[in-house]
Amino acid sequence: MTGRPDDAALQPTALTPAWPERAAWGTAPSLRAWQTAAMKQYFETQPRDFLAVATPGAGKTTFALSVAAELLGRRIVDRIIVVAPTEHLKLQWAEAAERAGIPIDPTYSAGKGKTSADFVGVAVTYAGVAVNPLAMRIRAERFKTLVILDEVHHAGDALSWGEGVREAFEPAARRLCLTGTPFRSDVNPIPFVTYQPGHDGIPRSAADFTYGYAHALADHVVRPVLFMAYSGDMSWRTSAGDEISARLGEPLTKDLTNQALRTALDPQGSWIPSVLAAADSRLTEVRRHVPDAGGLVIATDQESARAYAKTLKQITGELPTIVLSDEKLASKRISAFSAGEQRWMVAVRMVSEGVDVPRLSVGVYATTTSTPLFFAQAVGRFVRSRSRGETASVFLPSVPGLLGFASEMEVERDHVLGKRVRDEDDIFAAEDRLLEQANQGESASDELGQSFEALGSEARFDRVLFDGGEFGHAGEVHVGSEEEMDFLGIPGLLEPDQMRELLQQRQHDRARKQQSAMSARADEAKVAVDEVAEVATHEQLAVLRRELNGLVAAWYHRTGTPHGMTHAKLRKECGGPAAAVANAQQLATRIDRVREWAIKKTS
Repeated sequence: MTGRPDDAALQPTALTPAWPERAAWGTAPSLRAWQTAAMKQYFETQPRDFLAVATPGAGKTTFALSVAAELLGRRIVDRIIVVAPTEHLKLQWAEAAERAGIPIDPTYSAGKGKTSADFVGVAVTYAGVAVNPLAMRIRAERFKTLVILDEVHHAGDALSWGEGVREAFEPAARRLCLTGTPFRSDVNPIPFVTYQPGHDGIPRSAADFTYGYAHALADHVVRPVLFMAYSGDMSWRTSAGDEISARLGEPLTKDLTNQALRTALDPQGSWIPSVLAAADSRLTEVRRHVPDAGGLVIATDQESARAYAKTLKQITGELPTIVLSDEKLASKRISAFSAGEQRWMVAVRMVSEGVDVPRLSVGVYATTTSTPLFFAQAVGRFVRSRSRGETASVFLPSVPGLLGFASEMEVERDHVLGKRVRDEDDIFAAEDRLLEQANQGESASDELGQSFEALGSEARFDRVLFDGGEFGHAGEVHVGSEEEMDFLGIPGLLEPDQMRELLQQRQHDRARKQQSAMSARADEAKVAVDEVAEVATHEQLAVLRRELNGLVAAWYHRTGTPHGMTHAKLRKECGGPAAAVANAQQLATRIDRVREWAIKKTS
């Protein structure tokens, strides 16, 4: 079954559109419509294997534990095994199950053997299963066992993981597979997932029940997401010594795009501090309406995460929570942040999937990992809805791939196993598959760190993506400008229709202001030209040349750029002949340009 349940009989009677207060981490006293529909289908068909695909924040945990409780109550199963991607998620599952009346041991390991009789089940990781699948198999054989495979696409992360999961849980009485993100794009089949040939003959995963982001958004189960995209000029030096400059977001080769992205995310540049400051301004606005709203920065590595945290402390005066690894201390930090009111958390990867921090409202996507799977997992941390009108804001680089993912939030995906070789004459099948795999590597390679050096970066507000549309202002929008605040200052509580209307209105109002300002500047320029023409004597020209030469000399002392190169650059940007024969208007234009450079460098 796919889509939104429309049967009135399946609508919940007591559940509000958002989670009840105590259910943000676990179960709710009543089920949502999609959970009721999925459970009805499950117990009507009584399948051994069931795959439920539901968007992050929709309540997969509640659905799975409701199924588990019902199966235990009917004596269809006697034991539960939960398999999760990380150690922290094991604890999260155990806490949620405890509230549902199903005690689960999150400290169990395959070599531990028996657990306390107080527990009905255990929680393990995929890596733990791969270490000793035989021990898990014995446990699954001894009792009538329900195995819940959370974020089941992780079973394809490594060949040993998939084989281990299949070996360990093949004898299980029931297997319930869950995922909330687009499936993988490799050719490794995921254990216990059914594949059916599509219209092109290529096998695709077939979910038993799907509840996509679009349906969850219409049901007010998840928040709409406001994507704030930032571009800017980047410069770096290659291993050959060549200096390259490019604008983030412009059409570039894959390697140049990756290098421009890495330059933007360099903590020593200006791009990331500007974006972090903008994100903190947005968080301040959101907290006017949602006082406990928090922000999350997703970094590429630990070194960058620490640097970003230091920058945030300078911006906010408050040290952010830093989560660097999948350890017990990290889990405690996440739990403390979730229960507190601290503004920011900085993490590398472990908060990207499955971890529930319902108060997260603002995010900064500051990682070079840019696959559709990881992007969906990351954005999923911000979409969990607690009350009507909440909107998530995610800041991201203006990279074509990321902008494409942002505009396709509502697209439902399946796991495609790859191109089928139809006959032996299809000699290019292997090459096509290798090319496809190469194109899937959307993360900036670590090897690039040895082949280039970031020289500088500058941020510019680019556009807002919302509900499949794009909104912004014509021309360059500087960080900290009124044009940027048109979007950063959007209220923290708005319904999707209100958000769309406000974005359109602000874009329209700013376009009218820009048009009026351009007309006024044109009139002023005409008057200035007339005035210059009246007094353009040799004395006036001499004064202008002295002023220009003085500014060029000051620019030399400030930057080390020779006078001749500066004059040549001014002629290239402003037009006209050499300064010795330029007219008054041309000299005045160059004087203004040098002053613009000075202001820009100071800022």
